[in-house]
Amino acid sequence: MLEQGKTVTAALPPAALRNVLSALMLAIFLGALDQTIVAVSMPAISAQFNDVGLLAWVISGYMVAMTVAVPIYGKLGDLYGRRRMILTGISLFTLASIACALAQDMQQLVLARVLQGIGAGGMVSVSQAIIGDFVPPRERGRYQGYFSSMYAIASVAGPVLGGWLTEYLSWRWVFWINVPLGLVALWAIRRALANLPMTTRQARVDYLGAILMVLGLGSLLLGITLVGQGQAWTAPAVLAMFACAVLGLALFIGHEWRCPEPLLPMQLFANRTAVLCWAVIFFAGFQSISLTMIMPLRFQGITGAGADSAALHLLPLAMGLPMGAFYGGRMTSRTGRYKPQIVAGALLMPLAIGAIALTPPQAGWLSGLYMLLTGIACGLHFPTSLVATQNAVERKDIGVATSTTNLFRSLGGAMGVACMSSLLLALLLHNGFAAVGNPLLGSLQAGEADPATQARLLETFRDVLLASAGVALLGLVAALALPDRQLRGR
Repeated sequence: MLEQGKTVTAALPPAALRNVLSALMLAIFLGALDQTIVAVSMPAISAQFNDVGLLAWVISGYMVAMTVAVPIYGKLGDLYGRRRMILTGISLFTLASIACALAQDMQQLVLARVLQGIGAGGMVSVSQAIIGDFVPPRERGRYQGYFSSMYAIASVAGPVLGGWLTEYLSWRWVFWINVPLGLVALWAIRRALANLPMTTRQARVDYLGAILMVLGLGSLLLGITLVGQGQAWTAPAVLAMFACAVLGLALFIGHEWRCPEPLLPMQLFANRTAVLCWAVIFFAGFQSISLTMIMPLRFQGITGAGADSAALHLLPLAMGLPMGAFYGGRMTSRTGRYKPQIVAGALLMPLAIGAIALTPPQAGWLSGLYMLLTGIACGLHFPTSLVATQNAVERKDIGVATSTTNLFRSLGGAMGVACMSSLLLALLLHNGFAAVGNPLLGSLQAGEADPATQARLLETFRDVLLASAGVALLGLVAALALPDRQLRGR
């Protein structure tokens, strides 16, 4: 079926651009906040529903749905207009938040979280593509840096706000709070994007491609999530998910080559700059997400600190992300080049993670410094890699290129959590930590009691972090291979 699509092509005056930017930052903050705000409410949710089996999917279902939805929204935004798609995403997110708050059992909550993740995918990917419509590549780094700072603020505000709401009100308020925020975002974006100049083009939605992508990526992420939750890579359920992923993605790639209006144009993968940027941001996402899982466990297990102190231990990492994003974005706009910032971040990351591995968490200031540097290294990658990708593709493909960049960032995070969780559990068992059902929990409890056990825990986490630093070297290889080109326009 053919419909009229709409794509923004005109530049905006500074005042209008500031209004658009403020509205989009609120949308990104909402989508990022729900990745972290729910975690501290999990014990309360489990206690009320008396269901541990599906508890992990309250977070995983949101992440998987959000990751799969990102490229679909990107293409639909190219075809039917980004304003329509972002308003759809916010509306779905807000309605799903109400469903989460009203859930009467764990199955209802997980289903509502999946719908919420689908809405969040549109909020995040389309917001970044809209900036690509209005701002020339040379100036985009500054604005994408602002967006990256929203992720960092959400990573700090989420646990604090979620803990306060759960403690003094109820876990349901973790979702109720999205309703007024979502309505404000809906109003602000409708108002900011109300009178934008549009051009139209004919569009045909690749429905079969969307189904195959959901099958392939959804199965891949579900398999990765099962591994991250402690199942073996060779478990029947994991192998079944990976087999479905291979089949679905193979069929998707074959279909996309033949489709006249593909959901994800395969020609983009012939673009060297775009592919290398996706590799860089994949490894940056791998480190930034996996470290937020590893570092609190390391701090809590070795020092015996509580969960609140372990969360505060992440602050240097969270502070470094917006610092790196801001500096990287400003330097990209000032010089018109993206490679120096990307290479600097890729070089700093393995060095900083390796230094964390060799520094005991009791050395607070020194450990905090290395975590800050790691955050800065990750922050340098996020806006610059996205701007370089947008600069390398044609204007008609900006939306799908942006969403693909976000897809690889999310895939990197999912792979990071799965691989590092699996490695950590394997090393804990190898080093003699064993507890019925949860060796990690047993190791944390043991770490509070015995200095010798603390030493073995320190060695275990050192090996995990050194492996993470080794993975970061792959990102450095991709960064060094990037072409060094001047960005278009001012």
